[in-house]
Amino acid sequence: MNTSTIPLPPRKRRRRFTVVVVALALAVIVVFAVQQSLSAAFADVPRGLPSPGSGQAAAGEITGPVSAPSEADGVIRDGDQPTVFDVDRVAVGNLDPALLAALQRAAGDAERDGITFRVNSGWRTPALQERMLQDAIVQYGSEAEARRWVATPETSEHVTGDAVDLGPFPALDWLAQRGWRYGLCQIYANESWHYELRPEAVDDGCPEMLPDPTADPRTQR
Repeated sequence: MNTSTIPLPPRKRRRRFTVVVVALALAVIVVFAVQQSLSAAFADVPRGLPSPGSGQAAAGEITGPVSAPSEADGVIRDGDQPTVFDVDRVAVGNLDPALLAALQRAAGDAERDGITFRVNSGWRTPALQERMLQDAIVQYGSEAEARRWVATPETSEHVTGDAVDLGPFPALDWLAQRGWRYGLCQIYANESWHYELRPEAVDDGCPEMLPDPTADPRTQR
Protein backbone atom coordinates (compact mmCIF):
# COMPACT_ATOMS: atom_id res chain seq x y z
CA MET A 1 0.00 0.00 0.00
CA ASN A 2 1.35 3.42 -1.00
CA THR A 3 1.42 5.37 2.29
CA SER A 4 2.72 8.58 0.62
CA THR A 5 -0.82 9.44 -0.43
CA ILE A 6 -2.27 9.18 3.07
CA PRO A 7 -2.70 12.72 4.53
CA LEU A 8 -1.14 13.49 7.89
CA PRO A 9 -3.51 13.62 10.87
CA PRO A 10 -4.37 17.21 11.90
CA ARG A 11 -2.23 16.97 15.04
CA LYS A 12 0.87 15.95 13.05
CA ARG A 13 0.24 18.67 10.48
CA ARG A 14 0.09 21.26 13.29
CA ARG A 15 3.27 19.89 14.82
CA ARG A 16 5.12 20.09 11.48
CA PHE A 17 3.83 23.64 10.93
CA THR A 18 5.10 24.68 14.37
CA VAL A 19 8.56 23.23 13.66
CA VAL A 20 8.77 25.14 10.36
CA VAL A 21 7.73 28.41 12.01
CA VAL A 22 10.32 28.01 14.77
CA ALA A 23 13.05 27.21 12.22
CA LEU A 24 12.17 30.28 10.16
CA ALA A 25 12.22 32.47 13.27
CA LEU A 26 15.69 31.19 14.22
CA ALA A 27 16.94 31.82 10.68
CA VAL A 28 15.71 35.42 10.83
CA ILE A 29 17.49 35.94 14.16
CA VAL A 30 20.77 34.54 12.78
CA VAL A 31 20.59 36.72 9.64
CA PHE A 32 19.91 39.81 11.75
CA ALA A 33 22.86 39.02 14.04
CA VAL A 34 25.20 38.56 11.05
CA GLN A 35 24.07 41.84 9.51
CA GLN A 36 24.71 43.68 12.77
CA SER A 37 28.14 42.09 13.06
CA LEU A 38 29.09 43.08 9.51
CA SER A 39 27.79 46.61 10.04
CA ALA A 40 30.06 46.96 13.06
CA ALA A 41 33.01 45.52 11.16
CA PHE A 42 32.74 47.78 8.14
CA ALA A 43 31.80 50.99 9.85
CA ASP A 44 34.49 53.52 10.72
CA VAL A 45 37.72 52.17 12.20
CA PRO A 46 36.62 49.55 14.87
CA ARG A 47 37.32 51.46 15.33
CA GLY A 48 35.31 54.60 15.71
CA LEU A 49 37.02 57.43 17.49
CA PRO A 50 35.31 58.85 20.58
CA SER A 51 34.38 62.49 20.63
CA PRO A 52 36.99 64.78 22.25
CA GLY A 53 37.02 64.42 26.02
CA SER A 54 35.05 61.13 26.05
CA GLY A 55 38.01 58.83 26.76
CA GLN A 56 38.06 58.79 30.55
CA ALA A 57 40.38 56.38 32.31
CA ALA A 58 39.07 52.94 33.24
CA ALA A 59 40.54 51.39 36.38
CA GLY A 60 43.56 53.66 36.04
CA GLU A 61 44.61 52.11 32.71
CA ILE A 62 44.52 55.34 30.69
CA THR A 63 47.10 57.73 31.97
CA GLY A 64 46.16 60.98 30.23
CA PRO A 65 44.15 62.67 27.48
CA VAL A 66 45.15 62.44 23.83
CA SER A 67 44.10 65.29 21.55
CA ALA A 68 41.55 64.31 18.90
CA PRO A 69 43.37 63.10 15.77
CA SER A 70 42.34 64.49 12.39
CA GLU A 71 42.39 63.39 8.75
CA ALA A 72 46.07 64.34 8.69
CA ASP A 73 46.64 61.50 11.18
CA GLY A 74 44.90 59.01 8.90
CA VAL A 75 41.39 59.29 10.31
CA ILE A 76 38.67 58.03 7.93
CA ARG A 77 35.13 58.90 8.92
CA ASP A 78 32.19 56.58 8.46
CA GLY A 79 30.52 57.29 5.11
CA ASP A 80 33.67 58.91 3.70
CA GLN A 81 35.77 55.86 2.87
CA PRO A 82 38.18 56.43 -0.05
CA THR A 83 39.12 53.87 -2.67
CA VAL A 84 42.66 52.53 -2.96
CA PHE A 85 43.19 54.97 -5.84
CA ASP A 86 42.53 58.07 -3.69
CA VAL A 87 46.19 58.66 -2.88
CA ASP A 88 45.53 62.29 -1.98
CA ARG A 89 44.11 60.96 1.29
CA VAL A 90 47.08 60.34 3.57
CA ALA A 91 45.54 57.13 4.94
CA VAL A 92 45.92 55.73 1.41
CA GLY A 93 48.83 57.69 -0.04
CA ASN A 94 51.13 56.89 2.91
CA LEU A 95 50.71 53.14 2.60
CA ASP A 96 53.81 51.14 1.72
CA PRO A 97 54.27 51.54 -2.07
CA ALA A 98 54.40 47.78 -2.71
CA LEU A 99 51.22 47.18 -0.68
CA LEU A 100 49.45 50.05 -2.43
CA ALA A 101 50.48 48.79 -5.87
CA ALA A 102 49.13 45.30 -5.06
CA LEU A 103 45.88 46.79 -3.77
CA GLN A 104 45.44 48.86 -6.90
CA ARG A 105 46.08 45.87 -9.17
CA ALA A 106 43.53 43.80 -7.27
CA ALA A 107 41.02 46.66 -7.14
CA GLY A 108 41.32 47.22 -10.89
CA ASP A 109 40.48 43.58 -11.55
CA ALA A 110 37.69 43.61 -8.97
CA GLU A 111 36.11 46.64 -10.64
CA ARG A 112 35.57 44.52 -13.74
CA ASP A 113 33.52 42.20 -11.54
CA GLY A 114 31.50 45.14 -10.24
CA ILE A 115 33.35 45.20 -6.89
CA THR A 116 34.79 48.37 -5.34
CA PHE A 117 37.40 48.32 -2.57
CA ARG A 118 36.84 50.88 0.17
CA VAL A 119 39.50 51.75 2.73
CA ASN A 120 38.14 51.84 6.27
CA SER A 121 41.58 52.49 7.72
CA GLY A 122 45.07 52.57 6.28
CA TRP A 123 48.18 54.43 7.38
CA ARG A 124 47.88 55.97 10.86
CA THR A 125 50.06 58.23 12.97
CA PRO A 126 51.17 56.98 16.39
CA ALA A 127 48.78 59.53 17.92
CA LEU A 128 45.79 58.02 16.11
CA GLN A 129 46.89 54.50 17.03
CA GLU A 130 47.25 55.46 20.68
CA ARG A 131 43.83 57.10 20.67
CA MET A 132 42.28 53.95 19.18
CA LEU A 133 44.00 51.76 21.76
CA GLN A 134 42.77 53.90 24.63
CA ASP A 135 39.25 53.88 23.20
CA ALA A 136 39.43 50.07 22.89
CA ILE A 137 40.52 49.74 26.53
CA VAL A 138 37.43 51.67 27.57
CA GLN A 139 35.22 49.67 25.21
CA TYR A 140 36.51 46.21 26.15
CA GLY A 141 37.25 46.87 29.81
CA SER A 142 40.89 45.80 29.86
CA GLU A 143 44.09 46.35 27.92
CA ALA A 144 44.50 42.59 27.44
CA GLU A 145 41.19 42.32 25.58
CA ALA A 146 41.72 45.58 23.70
CA ARG A 147 45.07 44.31 22.38
CA ARG A 148 43.21 41.51 20.58
CA TRP A 149 41.85 44.22 18.26
CA VAL A 150 44.17 47.22 18.43
CA ALA A 151 47.96 47.14 18.55
CA THR A 152 50.18 49.66 20.30
CA PRO A 153 51.73 52.51 18.29
CA GLU A 154 55.09 50.73 18.59
CA THR A 155 53.84 47.45 17.06
CA SER A 156 51.02 48.46 14.70
CA GLU A 157 51.49 47.64 11.03
CA HIS A 158 49.15 50.53 10.26
CA VAL A 159 51.63 53.02 11.71
CA THR A 160 54.33 51.75 9.34
CA GLY A 161 51.90 51.74 6.41
CA ASP A 162 52.07 47.96 6.03
CA ALA A 163 48.41 47.16 6.73
CA VAL A 164 45.01 48.23 5.47
CA ASP A 165 41.44 47.62 6.64
CA LEU A 166 39.07 47.10 3.73
CA GLY A 167 35.35 46.77 3.04
CA PRO A 168 32.54 46.35 2.24
CA PHE A 169 31.64 42.65 2.46
CA PRO A 170 31.62 41.95 -1.32
CA ALA A 171 35.20 43.25 -1.53
CA LEU A 172 36.28 41.04 1.36
CA ASP A 173 34.59 38.03 -0.20
CA TRP A 174 36.37 38.76 -3.49
CA LEU A 175 39.73 39.07 -1.73
CA ALA A 176 39.21 35.95 0.36
CA GLN A 177 39.01 33.97 -2.86
CA ARG A 178 41.61 35.79 -4.97
CA GLY A 179 43.80 37.97 -2.74
CA TRP A 180 46.70 35.51 -2.73
CA ARG A 181 47.16 36.10 -6.47
CA TYR A 182 48.24 39.64 -5.63
CA GLY A 183 50.11 38.76 -2.43
CA LEU A 184 47.28 40.18 -0.32
CA CYS A 185 46.51 38.12 2.76
CA GLN A 186 44.18 38.25 5.72
CA ILE A 187 46.49 37.94 8.72
CA TYR A 188 44.16 37.55 11.71
CA ALA A 189 41.20 35.19 11.92
CA ASN A 190 39.22 37.70 13.99
CA GLU A 191 39.78 40.58 11.54
CA SER A 192 38.41 39.71 8.11
CA TRP A 193 39.01 43.31 7.01
CA HIS A 194 42.75 43.49 7.86
CA TYR A 195 45.08 42.81 4.91
CA GLU A 196 48.85 42.89 4.55
CA LEU A 197 51.24 42.16 1.70
CA ARG A 198 52.83 38.72 1.54
CA PRO A 199 54.60 38.54 -1.87
CA GLU A 200 55.39 34.83 -1.44
CA ALA A 201 51.65 34.08 -1.38
CA VAL A 202 51.59 34.40 -5.17
CA ASP A 203 53.49 31.10 -5.36
CA ASP A 204 52.79 29.47 -2.00
CA GLY A 205 49.40 30.82 -0.97
CA CYS A 206 48.68 32.91 2.11
CA PRO A 207 50.09 31.70 5.43
CA GLU A 208 47.82 30.25 8.09
CA MET A 209 45.95 33.00 9.88
CA LEU A 210 46.79 33.87 13.47
CA PRO A 211 43.86 33.87 15.94
CA ASP A 212 44.28 37.59 16.70
CA PRO A 213 47.07 40.21 17.00
CA THR A 214 48.16 38.99 20.45
CA ALA A 215 49.38 35.77 18.79
CA ASP A 216 51.58 37.73 16.38
CA PRO A 217 55.28 37.71 17.35
CA ARG A 218 55.57 41.22 15.89
CA THR A 219 53.34 42.62 18.64
CA GLN A 220 55.81 41.39 21.25
CA ARG A 221 58.71 43.45 20.01
